[in-house]
Amino acid sequence: MSQQNKAELIKKIHELKESRNAVILAHNYQRGEIQDIADFVGDSLGLSQQAAKHNANVIVFCGVDFMAESAAILSPDKTVLMPELSSKCPMAAMITPEELVKIKKKYP
Repeated sequence: MSQQNKAELIKKIHELKESRNAVILAHNYQRGEIQDIADFVGDSLGLSQQAAKHNANVIVFCGVDFMAESAAILSPDKTVLMPELSSKCPMAAMITPEELVKIKKKYP
């Protein structure tokens, strides 16, 4: 992407953010370009807490699915968007709900 196109894209993101009263949150693991455009960068819990405190109507959560879900739980009256729906946490996929139930029974 050319520098001019990049600048135009950033300008459009800022305009959309303002017109929709949105805040952009980016997890620490996001690429620098994403962090640069974000209003807040941090860990998953801190970002979800920031979303709950912020006066935005729309939360754009650049992270994995459970992070956006946490933000939605903490901010039930806000719209939470996730730009990349296929973003998953490998650690969260290491165990199924059924396996978790078995482990919890074995180790209460």
